[in-house]
Amino acid sequence: MHGEGDGRYDSARGLSGLSPTFDRFMRNLLQNAYSLSTKPRLVPAPQTLEIDGRSVVVEFRRNAQARRLVMRMLKKGVGVSVTLPPGVGDAQALAFVQAHEGWIKAQLKTMPEAVPFATGSTVPFLDELHEIVHDGKLRGAVRNTVDTDGQCIIEVSGAPEHIERRINDWMKREARKALAMCCARHAETLGLKYSKLTVRDQSSRWGSCSSRGTLSFSWRLIMAPYPVLDYVAAHEVAHLAEMNHSDRFWRLVETAFPDMKSSRQWLRKNGSRLHRYGGAVA
Repeated sequence: MHGEGDGRYDSARGLSGLSPTFDRFMRNLLQNAYSLSTKPRLVPAPQTLEIDGRSVVVEFRRNAQARRLVMRMLKKGVGVSVTLPPGVGDAQALAFVQAHEGWIKAQLKTMPEAVPFATGSTVPFLDELHEIVHDGKLRGAVRNTVDTDGQCIIEVSGAPEHIERRINDWMKREARKALAMCCARHAETLGLKYSKLTVRDQSSRWGSCSSRGTLSFSWRLIMAPYPVLDYVAAHEVAHLAEMNHSDRFWRLVETAFPDMKSSRQWLRKNGSRLHRYGGAVA
């Protein structure tokens, strides 16, 4: 969603038709944006507003390459990211948010409910649903297994208050093991080498490759089907030779992973839902 903010905000009168919630929100933002300081703000400070009973975080980012105001829903949590191009002032940015209140409400209605890593929750692991079960007598932190009824479960030991952290850590370890194996295989196939592999909670991309040969991935790939994880690994390994998306790059990806089209389609269709599960992992 994008567009140009054309409203003007008068701090004394407010925008015509502005809801009380947004009126308070805009006044607070303007106060932060224009407060006296020896170091002026480059962008308005992040703010939280209430829409239909939900707390929505609004983040502002300035981008020298942007040509227009762009608003996107954040993948993690309930929030909105607004990109500001050069020359757009704070008041115009804030008016842009207000003008798109209806769009934000509509997007909130389409967002799936968050699923915590907690006892009783059902979460995907390699695209197979597992129920989280707490077992205080279990040796070891976390393990995935099958119960007596044939149900896939993730058993977690320790104190109940540590369940989310333990599963986060376990998911991250499992993702790293699987991705390391895939990357090693694809690097050998293509005759390439990488210097380092990291796994984080990346919200804007599933993987990345640096000019120094560092491959970085989202740990949430471990919740996707294995071929999808394998495809993303092949994609980033191919970037070691081609730091672009040229025809040569895609030929390299297809050499390493011939069935790439179905995995790309799965990510486009289902990737966003993986962000509804659990918390963030650094």
